[in-house]
Amino acid sequence: MKERHRVVIAAVAIAAALFHLFSAGVSPFTALVQRPVHLAFMAVLGFLGVRSARAADDAGPEYVAPTARGGTTEPDAAPEQPDRAERGPGPLAWILASVSVAVCLYLAAQNQELVRRSGSPTSVDLIAGALAVAVVLELARRATGWGLVAVCGLALAYAMAGPYLPGVLAHRGYGPERLIEHLYLSTEGIWGVPLGVSADFVYLFVLFGAVLEAAGGGALLIALADRVAGGTRGGPAKTAAVASAFMGSLSGSAVANVVTTGTFTIPLMKRAGFRPFFAGAIEAAASTGGQLMPPIMGAGAFILATWTNIPYVRVATAAVIPALLYYAALLAAIHFRAGRMGIEPGKHASKEPVARRLHLLLPVLLIVAFLAAGRSPMRAAFWGVISAFGLALAARATRPSLAEVRGMLEAAGRGAVQVAAACAAAGIVVGVASLTGIGLRMSELIVTLSHGNLLAALVLTAMGSIVLGMGLPTTAAYVVLAALGAPALVDLGVPLLGAHLFIFYFGCISNVTPPVSLAAFAAAGIAGAPPVRTAMAAAVLAAAGFLVPFMFIYGPPLLLEGPVTEIALVTITALAGVTGLAAAAMGFARRPLGGWERFVLGAGALCLVFPGLITDGVGILALGLVFARDR
Repeated sequence: MKERHRVVIAAVAIAAALFHLFSAGVSPFTALVQRPVHLAFMAVLGFLGVRSARAADDAGPEYVAPTARGGTTEPDAAPEQPDRAERGPGPLAWILASVSVAVCLYLAAQNQELVRRSGSPTSVDLIAGALAVAVVLELARRATGWGLVAVCGLALAYAMAGPYLPGVLAHRGYGPERLIEHLYLSTEGIWGVPLGVSADFVYLFVLFGAVLEAAGGGALLIALADRVAGGTRGGPAKTAAVASAFMGSLSGSAVANVVTTGTFTIPLMKRAGFRPFFAGAIEAAASTGGQLMPPIMGAGAFILATWTNIPYVRVATAAVIPALLYYAALLAAIHFRAGRMGIEPGKHASKEPVARRLHLLLPVLLIVAFLAAGRSPMRAAFWGVISAFGLALAARATRPSLAEVRGMLEAAGRGAVQVAAACAAAGIVVGVASLTGIGLRMSELIVTLSHGNLLAALVLTAMGSIVLGMGLPTTAAYVVLAALGAPALVDLGVPLLGAHLFIFYFGCISNVTPPVSLAAFAAAGIAGAPPVRTAMAAAVLAAAGFLVPFMFIYGPPLLLEGPVTEIALVTITALAGVTGLAAAAMGFARRPLGGWERFVLGAGALCLVFPGLITDGVGILALGLVFARDR
């Protein structure tokens, strides 16, 4: 990289951290100041070469360095390797960054005047708005690929072509001026709820994860996970699953989780006897589940809480049992696979000391305490970052150098760019939906196609979530489906929280759903395995992720609703169901299973999806019939 480029990136990364910490802990800004300034920082970092998650995928696992403490990779070696990073940004990137800053700061500086002349935009307003839409789409393309840009393009075309469309899709139509005004000069478009969540606290949580990683938090979590599961059958793979659950809960990104923990865990799994494609699949499935694991879930969960006006602590609490079921199924699948391959329990292998880093867990506990006390996620994240940085400096073993602090801030920018780009672009889709009323029409269409049948509506919504999620980041997939699909489920009697969690789950699980499986492809690169085969195996391992959302829709006690005894009963039967599903998928229980036994287990697991004495009885009987058989 050129020296000027390095200086600009470092300066912007520092300024972004200071701005977000100031707004969260000292003096908050209004929405039309906070969000444009946030996007300006992220656009500069995105266009000038702090590479997004998609770029990191392309660069391979070498790009994201494992923790500098306790790992085998030098902290500064990995970012230097890709040749593309060395070349630095070209003139177009500098122009795009400059235009982004100009249109964002214009809105932030003129926001009061713009409110006063609402409905009568000037030519300068419209030009700035058109440029803002263009740079958002280009930033989204660079950060997430063409999928989200295509969805935004379809949305814009739909807004203008309304009078020429048939049936429920028709509407009055809107010209470019009205469209730009709605998307740029209000909080209904680019500056809407999704970008607001990114600006208010997603960046801070990404910064929090970067601070812990720089201090050696990744090595600590892997060592703790190894002490929990390392000595059991398939121990290294179970260690990967537990460590990825921990790390994914902090990072909220499946791909970032893969390239961070996978650098350590995938080689361990390969040495333990797992084939490369299966080791990569385990890491991809485990990292994907991290977005579902409280206390800090993916960015979509924060948007869910803000969108539905449900306190985040309630969202995180409701997600506990479904997340545990997901990981219980994954650990069971690993156990059964290891048994089928004849991999016996190994000796406790981890020698990583943990006592000198245990204090790094205190900021996580502090965040949980703040959220449990009803404080805002923004304030919880602020104190989490401050306490994590202070505790990292307090001990010599975890104290980062100045170079590592710079890398930490740039890592926070890298992690936040994709989320900000996805949220801003998704705001275009949401803005079009609010302007045209397509959300209500899509709800009517889903209800009509399902003939009012809840199961059919759930299947249609799940399929839509998976298809959209294949080409979009989880956050964008959730936002689009929340605007278009969730109202239909609510109309059919699904509670608001359950409907949105259903969509969120399928948006997350799309990370391992072929043909576009970003987390699986990243893991395949680390494992040196065929990407498609890795993705297929990851989808099988994550099968519980396709089943659990149906379970909590038909069994609300899984979301901690209802009497304790009912919650316990439904949880036990659901646990039996996902265990049976894992055994059927791996073809092994206490011994190798025949085809009919796998079918019986799969059918029994499906019976346990629907709560009730008869279905539960049939499901338990099916599982007992297979598990109780001798060789």
